Amino acid sequence: MQIYSICGKLQYEPSLSLQRPFRSPHHSITATAMLGGGRNPLPGEISLAHQGVLFLDELPELKLAVLEGLREPLEERKITINRNLISVSYPCNFILVASMNPCPCGYYGTKQQCKCTQEQIRRYSRKISGPIIDRIDITVPIEYIGYDKLISSQKSETSEKIQKRVEKVRRIQKERYKDLKFQTNAELETKYIEQYCTLARKSQKILENAYQKLQLTTRAYMKILKVARTIADMDESQYIQEQHILEAISYRRKEE
Repeated sequence: MQIYSICGKLQYEPSLSLQRPFRSPHHSITATAMLGGGRNPLPGEISLAHQGVLFLDELPELKLAVLEGLREPLEERKITINRNLISVSYPCNFILVASMNPCPCGYYGTKQQCKCTQEQIRRYSRKISGPIIDRIDITVPIEYIGYDKLISSQKSETSEKIQKRVEKVRRIQKERYKDLKFQTNAELETKYIEQYCTLARKSQKILENAYQKLQLTTRAYMKILKVARTIADMDESQYIQEQHILEAISYRRKEE
């Protein structure tokens, strides 16, 4: 609420104290509007999404300064804005959810004919730099939905059921880290990795092979461990098993 009050938005958001924020800025947003700034530095969208969700649609269409400006906030969960003699820090501990097309025309990998050249596809994909990819925990390709599946009467899992599963995992993590300053696996500091992400010998070998073959960075390695820890929590497993590591590795996006 304090962040919204600084921006003069509190009067327009009466339920802020009751629910987490969800921010979805347009891809044409400027770096100042996204990250914060101005003559009298105000919070940007990343701070308005603090303790909530920041959804970025059409990720490669964001300006380069905006994309690269997300590096520090995603890592530090805060941003420092320096203007003349003023230096202001705002919190920005948000969940980033982003989406992008497989290519500029959007049809690559579908049954529709893609109109893009291979160079256009590579150039489009490379708009998301390695350091940004490194900071994204999970990437999932969404397959083309055929007509038969679209009209299928088969019911999918309800949002209520998914919510209960998420809440259960949150409770597990909250109990695990009750004596620490954080409550989720995503916030797990490097010095605690060995204590809370213990691997069996086979799992260690799998991760070692992935580290070498995929040429993972140290940051990517740590993120795989954190994601595997969460997958293990979903299985209510005290230890990270082979299947948990394999699934976590599968969520790493390969650079084109």
